[in-house]
Amino acid sequence: MTSVPRRAAVLGSPIAHSLSPVLHRAAYAELGLKDWTYDRFDIDEAALPGFFAELGPEWAGLSLTMPLKRAVIPLLDGISETAASVDAVNTVVFGEDGRKTGDNTDIPGIVAALREHGVEKVESAAILGAGATASSALAALARICTGEVSVYVRSEARAAEMQGWAERLDVEVRIANWSDAEEALHAPLVVATTPAGATDALAAAVPERPATLFDVLYDPWPTALAARWSAHGGAVVSGLDLLLHQAVLQVERMTRRAPAPLAAMRVAGERALRAARK
Repeated sequence: MTSVPRRAAVLGSPIAHSLSPVLHRAAYAELGLKDWTYDRFDIDEAALPGFFAELGPEWAGLSLTMPLKRAVIPLLDGISETAASVDAVNTVVFGEDGRKTGDNTDIPGIVAALREHGVEKVESAAILGAGATASSALAALARICTGEVSVYVRSEARAAEMQGWAERLDVEVRIANWSDAEEALHAPLVVATTPAGATDALAAAVPERPATLFDVLYDPWPTALAARWSAHGGAVVSGLDLLLHQAVLQVERMTRRAPAPLAAMRVAGERALRAARK
């Protein structure tokens, strides 16, 4: 029986740096999906409706990165509760009837990455930063944190945004100023959601016995904070862990094959990062 060729891709702008093609293609190879392809397209918000209008029945799914995670919502037939909780879609799955459903695998991906490193529940946590990734981190913590989440921000506008997400997600949040971010490093779980270099100055303040750091960056890696954390014996979860676990969920939803081959995808991702750093 001949399988029908299926297509998937990652959309965003810029997109050339994306590791998604490497991860998804590795999964297809391991699963024996020889007629599946996964590409990348540099698409911004203005071009997104036109791209969707040209999609044919061969499409199985899309991965979405910035700036499309909210822009895509009006183009869909529906979104999952997880995606609705943060108004962000990073995955679109095409049904056999052509229905386009949006989902968010970042949130369960964060939970899965932490679980892989032995973090199932925490009594409190801290988030460094308040951008788009911070809202997904907060939604993930709503599932595993039994107490207060402290969020360290630089501006009042960001503080108001995070407070709004906290109320929506029913999470107990304390908003703190970035100038006090060193105190965050003593939390049972610290989630760094800031751009490269933003937490470097905090590395010198890592406590003698740190708990767990989840740094959402993966290139450059390790960050100064992650390197110091590891040197002090703390557990470190990287952005590659997140990228892998959210991609695993995407592969399972798009191909309807589970479990996705996490180990093969990890090997491919690590190999690609090493090659890019040479």
